[in-house]
Amino acid sequence: MVRPYFTLSAPDSCRDEGFLIYKNKLLTETAKIQSHLIPVLKTVSDPEIPVLSVLDLGVIREAIEENGIVKIKLTPTYSGCPAMDVIADDLKAAFSEISKKAEVELVLSPAWSTDWISEEGLQKMEEYGIARPLSESHDKDVLLGEKKMVKCPQCGSTNTHLVSQFGSTACKALFKCDDCQETFDYFKCLK
Repeated sequence: MVRPYFTLSAPDSCRDEGFLIYKNKLLTETAKIQSHLIPVLKTVSDPEIPVLSVLDLGVIREAIEENGIVKIKLTPTYSGCPAMDVIADDLKAAFSEISKKAEVELVLSPAWSTDWISEEGLQKMEEYGIARPLSESHDKDVLLGEKKMVKCPQCGSTNTHLVSQFGSTACKALFKCDDCQETFDYFKCLK
C-alpha cells in the first residue's frame, strides 16, 4: 500500500506570491503556507510527540503574513485534543521570537486525517518508538484483536498484540511485542 504524504511544491500560480502549497498525494487536502514562514513552523513541535513538527503532523492548514501579522489556521488531530492550546501558544511564541505577532484560528472542517502526516513524520514517529498508523480497515482489525499487523518500532516484528485500546494519549493504543517483549504506542488511523 502506498501511503499518501505531503510534499512541498510551488505551482506556477503561486511562485510569484512566495507561497508553497503543502499537498498530499491523494489530493484530498491542501495547505497554503507562505514559504518564508516554514522555517519557524518547523521549530514548533507537537507536545505529545516532540519529534514531530506541526508541519510533519499536517495540522497547519494555512499560514499567511498580512500587514505584519501571521495568520495561522490549525486543524486539531481530533475534536477536543488538549495539545491544540499548547500548539497555538507555541506558534505565537515562536513567531514572537522573530518579532512577529501570530493569530491562530482552529479549523475543524475538513477533519484532520492520519493521511496528513508526512512520510518524514511517520519515519520520525517510528524512530521515536511509536508504530505508524495502518489503513482504516487494518486499523479496525488490529484494534479488535483480530489480526497481528502492527509492526514493533523496536525490533520490526509484527508478532504483536493489543494491550489497551488507549495508550499514552487517546489517539494511540498500547501494544506489546511478543518477540522482544517491549510495549509501545500505536498511532490509530484517524479519518
